[in-house]
Amino acid sequence: MPTGYALHDPRQQLVAAAERVLLREGASGLTGRSVTAEAGVAKGVLHRHFPDFDTFVAHLVTERIRGFHDVTEHLTVRLGQATVSENVAIALRELLDPVVLALVPLIIAHPQIRNRIATNNRPGPPLLSDAAAVVQDYLSREQRQGRITATADIGTAALSVIATAHLLLAGELGALPTTDAIVEVTESILVGIERNPKR
Repeated sequence: MPTGYALHDPRQQLVAAAERVLLREGASGLTGRSVTAEAGVAKGVLHRHFPDFDTFVAHLVTERIRGFHDVTEHLTVRLGQATVSENVAIALRELLDPVVLALVPLIIAHPQIRNRIATNNRPGPPLLSDAAAVVQDYLSREQRQGRITATADIGTAALSVIATAHLLLAGELGALPTTDAIVEVTESILVGIERNPKR
């Protein structure tokens, strides 16, 4: 690309390119060179906007975490509707989409990236801990509506749901699950705290 060409929102263009690389090649294929090639920009563009590649990946993760706000809004609309387990299962597909699943091992394997991401002192790696926070927030609101038992440890329940869903959706336990399978697993985790789960 000519150096005089003005990019429209180059940071977002690089983020979108990185997500396409992750979807196509996984975490191992994500490099500064692959991102700029995918974006169709000169190699130096990434370093004009980010001091190094680790900072860029941290930015990519932070952007995904910001996107979790949309999931929170979707869950807000579903408060009191369907069953709690069904609502959580639907949210899991959004929270743990293929890009997030590809980013998690990068964060775990590279602490220098993790150290650049604000974690709000949550346990566990970013993205997974943030996804658990979304589920916990939803469960707490359903608890106030009486659909979750008053004595339930919703923090532990949220962590259990995210950990299990991560293993399932990442294919760590075999074939990728269907939506029905995710609902079934979610129900098995929440069965002790969800009131009248079958409506």
